[in-house]
Amino acid sequence: MTALAPFYPIVDSAAWVRRLVPTGVKLIQLRIKDGTADSIQREVRDAVALCARHHVQLVVNDHWQIALAEGANFIHLGQGDLDGADLAAIRSKAVRLGISTHDHAELDRALSLEPDYVALGPIYPTTLKVMPWAPQGLARIGEWKRLIGSRPLVAIGGITLERGPGCLRAGADCVAVVSDVTRHPDPLARTAAWIDTTRAGA
Repeated sequence: MTALAPFYPIVDSAAWVRRLVPTGVKLIQLRIKDGTADSIQREVRDAVALCARHHVQLVVNDHWQIALAEGANFIHLGQGDLDGADLAAIRSKAVRLGISTHDHAELDRALSLEPDYVALGPIYPTTLKVMPWAPQGLARIGEWKRLIGSRPLVAIGGITLERGPGCLRAGADCVAVVSDVTRHPDPLARTAAWIDTTRAGA
């Protein structure tokens, strides 16, 4: 399995990718929920070029056809997105795959597809979107890690810089972060603090 950098910011535009990749991040997700196919393709194309220049792994959320066309490193799919995705086409391009999980049934489904990483969330309450699942908590991280073995585990949902080290100690290999960076008053300083903290293995 491919090792993942422990800090995994998630952003919604190539402009955010451009801001963050020079800071030293090694893994970043582009998650665009709205836009035309053409505008999303331009965003993905720009993000792929930026990440290639800075030797950063780019994960594209959901838009798997565009990700394949533009040469992204990873595709991330939620459970609903799996239904319409051509997994054979994704594998034929040797693009790595991450899958979201929230309960045991979803984890069983994900593992049957041999993903390159599994994401678990929300670990903590999150204001980013309405979630039908209760916060998973740190104990669930340890349980998921035991179930998935050597496959990387990504923790997501309500994770702040102060909470991140606890997620890693509980068994996560990587923590995905959205608003703690993008809504922070100083996103670049926050990103640098995340990199320092996770590099130190705190």
